[in-house]
Amino acid sequence: MEADQQSAAAHQGHGNALAQVYNHIILPLANRQDKVTQVAWGIRDFEQRFGRKPEGMWLAETAVDTETLEVLAEFGIRFTVLAPRQARAVKAMQHGIWEPVSEHNLKTTRPYAIHLPNGRTIFVFFYDGEASRKVAFNHLLDDGKTFAAELLSRFVADEEPQLVHIATDGESYGHHHKHGDMALAYCLDELNRNEGVELINYAAFLDRFPPSYEVQIEENSSWSCMHGIERWRSDCGCNTGGNPTWNQAWRRPLRDALDWLRDRLIPIFEDQLSPFVSDVWKVRNYYIEVLMDRSEANVDRFIFSNCGAQLMGSQKTKFIRMLEMQRQALLMYTSCGWFFDEVSGIETIQILQYAARAIQLAESETEFVLLPDFLKLLERVPSNKSEIVHAAQLFRTEIEPVQLSLTKVGMHYAVASLFDEFPETLTICNYRAESEDYERIDAGSLRLAVGKTKVFSNITFSEKLFYFSVLYLGQNHIIGNASSTMNDGQYAAMKQKVMAAFEASNVSEVIGHMQDFFGEDKFSLWNLFKDEQRKVIREIVDQDLEHDRDSYRKIYNRNYNMMQVLRSANLPVPSLFLQNLFLVVNEDLKHCFDHTRLYPARIEKLAREVQTWNVPLEKEEIAFAAGKRIMLEIRDLPNKKGDLKAVTNLNRTLNVLHRLAIAPDWWQAQNELFKAWPFLLSAQGETSVPVHQKEYERALNQLASAISMEIPQTNYVSFTTLNA
Repeated sequence: MEADQQSAAAHQGHGNALAQVYNHIILPLANRQDKVTQVAWGIRDFEQRFGRKPEGMWLAETAVDTETLEVLAEFGIRFTVLAPRQARAVKAMQHGIWEPVSEHNLKTTRPYAIHLPNGRTIFVFFYDGEASRKVAFNHLLDDGKTFAAELLSRFVADEEPQLVHIATDGESYGHHHKHGDMALAYCLDELNRNEGVELINYAAFLDRFPPSYEVQIEENSSWSCMHGIERWRSDCGCNTGGNPTWNQAWRRPLRDALDWLRDRLIPIFEDQLSPFVSDVWKVRNYYIEVLMDRSEANVDRFIFSNCGAQLMGSQKTKFIRMLEMQRQALLMYTSCGWFFDEVSGIETIQILQYAARAIQLAESETEFVLLPDFLKLLERVPSNKSEIVHAAQLFRTEIEPVQLSLTKVGMHYAVASLFDEFPETLTICNYRAESEDYERIDAGSLRLAVGKTKVFSNITFSEKLFYFSVLYLGQNHIIGNASSTMNDGQYAAMKQKVMAAFEASNVSEVIGHMQDFFGEDKFSLWNLFKDEQRKVIREIVDQDLEHDRDSYRKIYNRNYNMMQVLRSANLPVPSLFLQNLFLVVNEDLKHCFDHTRLYPARIEKLAREVQTWNVPLEKEEIAFAAGKRIMLEIRDLPNKKGDLKAVTNLNRTLNVLHRLAIAPDWWQAQNELFKAWPFLLSAQGETSVPVHQKEYERALNQLASAISMEIPQTNYVSFTTLNA
C-alpha cells in the first residue's frame, strides 16, 4: 500500500498497483454472473488493500473475450494488459482501415482502444513478448545491467512516445531465478540514471498519451496457451512437459463435472436465499465485505443491510452457508486446477476440495443429494497413473477423508487439548472450541482429558455440543472417544469412573470405562488435521529431544574432565564419550544463534572445543541459524546509535564462522546493511558514550567485507516507485 501511495504521488495520482480477478478464474469460460462477481470482488479487495479505486485489472492468464472486457468497463476499469498474440487487427482511430497483425508485427509500445458492443471503451496494453520471454526463460535476470540494456534496446526510432514494458510471473524474481529481485532493482537504478528514459506506469502514460489506434482482440485467447483457452478445457497439447507419455484427456470431463455442479447449485442458491433478499446475485457480489472481515459484528451488519432485519440461529447459518456455497463454487474454477499435466496433482486436488465443500454446504441445508451424481461424472475423468482409475477414486481417497465437519473438529480439539497450555478454549482453523467442563490430569508420561465442549464455526456460525474422553499413553499413542448424544448425567458418571481408574494407574480399566460409555468407535492422533497433526508430533518429539538433551548434557558434564585426562595422557578417548561431545557442541553452537543477542565469547569458546576435539559440524543447520541471527542484528544496528560494541560483536562472530568454514547465505544480511548504511554513518555523535568515528567506520567496513558486500558509495539513489 505504501509503495502504491508513493507511486501515485509521483505520477499525478496514478498508482502502480493493478487489481486482479478475485481467484484466478479463466473468465471467458465463466458465465456472466461469475464474471461480474469475480470483477466486483477483485475491485473491492483492491480498494481494501490500497485505499483507492483501481484503474487497471489483470486478467487471469490474460484470458479474454469481449464479454469479459464489457464487464471490466461496466465496473469502471480503464485498461488491462494482454499478450501481443491476442491482438487480431489494428487501425488508426480516425480514418484508418483494419489491418491484421500478429505478435511479430504488433507495435507494443503504444496503447490501444477497444470500442465495446455495450457502448463503452476500454484500453489495452500489449506487453513486449520477446523481452518477457527472455526474463522468464533466457536468464535475463542473471545480470541487472544486461536486463536494463535489453529494455533500452526495445526502443526504436519513432516520433511518438513509446512505452517499453514486459509482463512476467512474480515468482521469476527470486523463486525461479535466485536474487532476481536484486537484478530488477539494479535494472531500475540503471534506467533511472538514463536521462533519455522516464519510469512511468500504465495509467499515467494513458493520461499523457491517449491512444490514437484501435484494436480488435482474438476472442477466447490467453498468454499461456497457443490454442486460445483450450488448456483449461481440453487436451490441446499444452502441458509442463513433465511426462511425454501422458495426455490431458481429463481436462474436458473435469470441467464438465464442475459445470454440472455449478448449474445445480444455482437454483439451490436462489431458492434458499430468496426468502431473505430480493436479489440474491447482488448479495453475492457484496459478500466480499464479509470475506474481508469475518468478525461476527461485521457479519451481522452485512446481514442487516441486505435483509433489512437481523437473522438468528439456524436462519443466520443458512444465509451464510448458501453464500459460502457460492464462494466455493467460484474457487473450484481456479485456473491452476487445469494448467498442469495430471488430474492427481495437488492443484486439481485442491479444486476438488472446493467442489466437495460446496456439495457439503448444499446438502446440509436442503434435501438435495448431489454427491452420487457428481462422483459418476468424476468416473469419466481419467488419470495417467496406472494406480488411479479415475477422479472419483481420487475424491474418495484424497478428498472425503479430510473433509471437515463439526464432529471432526470436536475430535481434533479433544486430541489437541492434551498438549495445549490453555485447552479450555482453542481456535482451530476457522473453528473455535469452548469447554463448558474440562479436566486434564497427568501421571508421569500418561495424560487423561475429559470434557463437555461446544464447537463453533467462525464462518457459518453453526455449532455442536459433544462429550469426550481421551487418553495419552506416550509418544504417538492416543485413544479417544466422543459422543454428541450423551447427556449430562452420563457424562458425569463417565468422568468419575475414568478419572478414578486413571488415578489408580489402571490404564486397562480407563479404556474399558471409555468403551462402556462411548462404544467401540475411537479416534486417535491421526484424526488431527494435518497441520495440527504435524504440530503435535513435533511437540512430542521436542519433549523427547529435550529429555535426551538433558541426558547427553549430564554425560558431557560428568565425563569431560576424564576426557581431558585421557587426552593429556595420549590415551584413546572412548568413542561414546566423543560422540556425545560432538552432539552437545553442535547443539550449543546452534543455540548460540537462537538467543535475542549475540554472545561472541561463548561462540569463541565453542570454536576452541571444535578445534580441540576435531568436532564434525552440522554446518548447514548452523549456517542457517547464524545467517538469520546476524541479519536480525544488522537490521537492529540503526537503533543502537553508533554502538561500536554491537558492530564489534558481529565482527567477532563472523570471524569465528570464517575459521570454522561455516558460510551462511548472506544476501538478506547484505540487503539489511545496505539499507542501514547511511543511517549508521549519520549516527555518529548521537551516542552518550563518545566513539571515535574512524574506529567505528573501520568496524563497519570490516562487517561489510565479512559478509561479502561492496561498501556503498556516499551518494545514494532512493527509489520510491517500481513503475511499469
